[in-house]
Amino acid sequence: MKKLDFQKLDGLIPVVVQDNMTNKVLMLGFMNEEALVKTEEEGKITFFSRSKNRLWTKGETSGNFLYVVEIIPDCDKDTLLIKADPSGPVCHTGADTCFKEDNVSGAEFLSYLEKIIKDRHLNPSDQSYTSSLFAKGINKVAQKVGEEAVELVIEAKDDNDDLFKNEAGDLLYHLLVLLEAKNIPLPQVIDVLKKRHQPS
Repeated sequence: MKKLDFQKLDGLIPVVVQDNMTNKVLMLGFMNEEALVKTEEEGKITFFSRSKNRLWTKGETSGNFLYVVEIIPDCDKDTLLIKADPSGPVCHTGADTCFKEDNVSGAEFLSYLEKIIKDRHLNPSDQSYTSSLFAKGINKVAQKVGEEAVELVIEAKDDNDDLFKNEAGDLLYHLLVLLEAKNIPLPQVIDVLKKRHQPS
């Protein structure tokens, strides 16, 4: 990280945290140099809490950590934008963001679902179907994608739109599981589509 200006706010810099998937602003916090080093080393956002007068890793009590994707300084080198993957609600009130915004809407639900799948991968549960897929290995996950694709093709030949939509949903879900198993975030696939796109 290039030299940042921590002097304007007596050793602190503001940090805007943005959801890497939805681009929603999640919260604003402050860091000192020690908090930034800890964040870079551990991959989880650590702030300097002005009320507690100490370093504070977001999620240290709730378990709702903010996993760092990218750290971007502003043009004056006195503010940071951190793109992150939240592992749960960000606000202490239980809201998705500290600005009372819904972090899941429309197509963004795929981003939310991707986060849930990642959590089931990182924190497996005996009650979770998703966790059971990961436990069976990538061959089984890939096989399920193939099975769901075949079932979607079969339904496409009939006139039952509800069954077709259900099979399409199954395929999308299992594809997201496969992407997580391969450690490939959905935005990377979207980037491929963007690069292929030829505006008319």
